[in-house]
Formats: sequence, C-alpha cells, structure tokens
Amino acid sequence: MTTPLVLSFDTSAAHVAAALLCGDEIIARKVEEMKRGQAERLMPMLEEVLAEGGKSFGDLDAIGVGVGPGNFTGIRISVSAARGLALGLGIPAVGVNSFDAIDAGLGGGGMAMVSAPRGQGYLFPKGGTPYLASEEQLAQAAQNAPLVTPKAESLVEQIARLAAQRYQNNPPRPAPLYIKPADAAPPKDPAPVILP
Repeated sequence: MTTPLVLSFDTSAAHVAAALLCGDEIIARKVEEMKRGQAERLMPMLEEVLAEGGKSFGDLDAIGVGVGPGNFTGIRISVSAARGLALGLGIPAVGVNSFDAIDAGLGGGGMAMVSAPRGQGYLFPKGGTPYLASEEQLAQAAQNAPLVTPKAESLVEQIARLAAQRYQNNPPRPAPLYIKPADAAPPKDPAPVILP
C-alpha cells in the first residue's frame, strides 16, 4: 500500500493556510495572515506548497478542507476550491470542521473555541450543539475548561491528518458549517425593471 498524500487548506478566518501530509509527516506548509484576497491567493499557495514538497496535483490521494465555522466568504472559497479540485482530479475531498481539528490536537484537555467578531466565539460543548457564544458565555464556559483556539498552522495540519483518516470511507462532499447567518443581507431595494 502506498503512503497517502493529502493536501489540506483553510480560509475560514483571516488567513490562507495550506499543508501537505505524506503518511504521518507534514512535508510542506504555508500560512499567510490576510483579511481579504484569499480567493486570489489560495490556488497559487497550493501550487507553492506542492512544489515545496516535490509533488504535483496528480500525486494527491485526497484533499482536506476546513469547513468552518468562521468567515462566511472564506469558507465558501475553500469549500468551492476543494469540490472543484476533487472533481477535476477524481479524488475525494474531505470537509473537516474546526472543532474536530482543534479536538484532535487537544489530547483531551480544554474546549475547542473558534473566534468570532465582536468578542464572541463559536463553542461546541461535548454532546451538545455548536453555538455562537457572547463574551459573557465565553467567560462562563472558560470557568469549566480552558478555551483553546488554535493557530492557523496547527489547524491546517490537523485538517490534513483527519482527512487522511477519513478519505477512504466514502466521505460526503464538503459543506460549509455555518452556525449563524451571514452578516451581509440582500438589498431591500426592489430589483431594477428591465425594459424591452
């Protein structure tokens, strides 16, 4: 059996992160902090990570992608790219939510927390449902267990490792994990009238 090669990436927060996992070893990784421009930067970064690892898209066995929660547009960018690459390459794409990725690196201690705007955070209590917590709710949760928010480097590495474990089990297509609606709303003005 050959050693699986998994390319993972994430744009669910103010970053673009990618990692290349070969077997148990991360052979290339790149992370750039950015609030905008992730759509333009993602594909060149993936090519750079593959080149650094001495591999090409055709060598991949699977793709791992961060599905959130987090930035609405950023999640759509990654999920769309993963689905397109998987379709074009004929390999599976595995969606990994940030809670699973954080939990995989915790070793049993603490509670996964994903930062959200305005001092809020996304929490997923064990056996519960993920929700958007206020500052007060975060403070209360932190009294029971330390809240753990990963750096982008460790998040994208854990996404790769979980994708490597899951890709052979016929995973569903990656889908965004949105816990709250997008902040942007459709315009309230009526649509323009098209004249003949």
